[in-house]
Amino acid sequence: MTSATAAPARSKNEPRVEDDALVRGNGRFADDPRLQSQAYAVFVRSPHAHARIKSVTTDAALRAKGVLAVITAADLQALNIGSISRHPPVPGRGGAKRAMPFRPALAGDKVMHGGDPVAMVVAETTALAQDAADLVQVDYEELPAVVDLDTAMNGKTQLYPDAPGNLCVDWAGPIPGDDNAREVADIIAKAAHVAKVTVTNQRMVVASMETRGATGVYDKAADSYTLHACSQGADSLRNMAASVLGVPNEKLRVITEDVGGAFGMKTPVYPEYIAVLVGARKLDRPVHWQSTRAEAFVTDTQARDTVTHVELACDDKGKFIALRVRHMCNQGAYVSTAGVNINTNNFARCLPGMYRIGKIDVSAACYFSNTIAIGPYRGAGRPEANYALERAVEEAARLLKMDPVRLRKKNLIPASAMPFKTPINTYDSGDFPGIVDKALKLADYDNFAKRKREAQKRKRLRGIGVSCMLEHAGAMPMETASIGFPGGDKLILGCNVQSTGQSHATVFGRMLAHRLGIDAKTIEHRHGDTDMGLTGFASVGSRSAMCAGAAIVHTADVMLAKGKKVASALLEASESDIVYRNGGFEVIGTDRRISLFDTARRAREMGENLDTKDKAEAPLTFPNGCHIAEIEIDPDTGHFDIVTYTAVDDCGNMLDKIVVEGQVQGSIANGLGQALTENAVYDSVSGQLVTGSFMDYGMPRAHDMPVELREATHITPATTNPLGVKGTGEAGTTAAIAAVMNAIANAIPNGAADRMEMPATPSKVWEAVTRGMAAKA
Repeated sequence: MTSATAAPARSKNEPRVEDDALVRGNGRFADDPRLQSQAYAVFVRSPHAHARIKSVTTDAALRAKGVLAVITAADLQALNIGSISRHPPVPGRGGAKRAMPFRPALAGDKVMHGGDPVAMVVAETTALAQDAADLVQVDYEELPAVVDLDTAMNGKTQLYPDAPGNLCVDWAGPIPGDDNAREVADIIAKAAHVAKVTVTNQRMVVASMETRGATGVYDKAADSYTLHACSQGADSLRNMAASVLGVPNEKLRVITEDVGGAFGMKTPVYPEYIAVLVGARKLDRPVHWQSTRAEAFVTDTQARDTVTHVELACDDKGKFIALRVRHMCNQGAYVSTAGVNINTNNFARCLPGMYRIGKIDVSAACYFSNTIAIGPYRGAGRPEANYALERAVEEAARLLKMDPVRLRKKNLIPASAMPFKTPINTYDSGDFPGIVDKALKLADYDNFAKRKREAQKRKRLRGIGVSCMLEHAGAMPMETASIGFPGGDKLILGCNVQSTGQSHATVFGRMLAHRLGIDAKTIEHRHGDTDMGLTGFASVGSRSAMCAGAAIVHTADVMLAKGKKVASALLEASESDIVYRNGGFEVIGTDRRISLFDTARRAREMGENLDTKDKAEAPLTFPNGCHIAEIEIDPDTGHFDIVTYTAVDDCGNMLDKIVVEGQVQGSIANGLGQALTENAVYDSVSGQLVTGSFMDYGMPRAHDMPVELREATHITPATTNPLGVKGTGEAGTTAAIAAVMNAIANAIPNGAADRMEMPATPSKVWEAVTRGMAAKA
């Protein structure tokens, strides 16, 4: 077996394995015609953010043309359907339990946000179901809505009896005991300088290209279910959905085919998935639902919606000595999968970033409101943490009257210190000074002052912003993989992680082919079916390359060990004399050889096989980078261009350079969307989502992207997995917002933009410019 960790570089002219089917229109997405006798579902949803349900009348809907059933909360209660909310334990302060109120698949007593499903109408067509849904009469008693974090925290309107003050969890942080908090407080009280900032991450809509969809099937004879759904991991979704249904895992099969974008949002189990399964059981025929874009705005988990208070203590020479962070999140109406973890562990593990900070006290509190539940979205706690830290560094530079880059470099952890133990993590690898120097050179930072003077001659304000970024990748460490030999020169590679655009078939197939010394075209990649028997977690947190990659490497090694035994018998040689290379087993010092595929075929003839399924674990890794945004503002309008954006990242060893470049570019676009345009706004009284369509919600466009993108890597291989990979999918999202907001603050004089909140719209920028110019005058 070859010792190289990555396949030879793929030419930009060489298409991905996935491309042929997709460009020909042969992809299989959630709304493609699937099953005979399929019925169609439409949901009746609450128009209120918070209301008591007095009655649901379905008589008229049941009499409507083509209607097969109207499913309500009573149907679910009859089957003892459980709560949709699924989340691993997160301890509260002093041992208190995290509140996780019951979330019904269909609301029966109360609705907790606009769009909460109340009933499901099933008919012969979607149009007929929609017509009948309009006939379902729901009598509501509207209640006061809790919309924002401040209102949730004051607790005047109590949403759940088991969540006093609307508190979901008060998390004391990753460092146990009170002594650490007291020590940090003492350092801050005595420090020569303390940079204090409060930053807000606005609420965001995920808006994947393909909306969510699901088809439920019930097999009466076997008393089992099948769920076709666009997920990020069939096994993960099956575990959650089976628990909600109250059935063993083997009674539910989950199938996921092509997925048109996910970004974390398609990880959870959703109410609609359970409802279509119940509907299929009741009707004994498949029931399909596909979300409209309008539904997606009020049903998909949303993101961010946090306020973070940061205090960074420095000595008189600019050395960082302590960090205190108080992080708060508007969690929404319910606890979604990983929703609380995002704002606790995910957030805290990003600290102290690239910097040597000896003492850290970080805690978080999450509160319920009558908004959509917060869930995973690209970055998932990482952008929030990095933005807070980098804004605090900028404020420290202002207090110290020191160049922000000089201050950063003064506090970077050196490469010679690796592995480096922080108060929260142990970084296995990294060259932070090297990556910063490379980014500064690529951005031509030393000549920025000249470009700024040139811009002033054109009556433009030019600014530059630096963002040093470190995140963690991996999350759940265990993954399984399978290698099968169906016959002929063909190998089937099975993975649990779901590709939602990350090119798994291309990357993993080429990686395995290179390790085995066989043609990549002989490998067929399969995923997305729990009947494959592969377990693990979803494709989130940049974990697929490292976790699934490690599982594939390990499974290949186990398969080859089996093959070596078979080959020794076939070649009539001692097992110790057998080696594997270039696609076959050989006897050392002879010309006797048998190919991998012939070995697999002969093994079957001997009553054995080389088919192998195994698992492996890959600990957390810490991707890092330095991103630099350079902008130019028109002071008369507030419009600005990102004239250059420089991104230098350490993602560990690259399995496919083209995919890495695409991931970084896409994640930068996600980050710029938050920095510049996106903002989910709810009416403060009614709780209605005001920005509930693309007419109102500001999706980033091509003209919002950098005029010039300068992209490079600075690789230090991870030491904690056999491929040396770290992950790259969250990097740009994590780094971009601080880079852009720091650039705006740098461009506008007199600190007028130092407290600007995202998104940095032209009107906000113009107002800040006006204030800055007035102060200058």
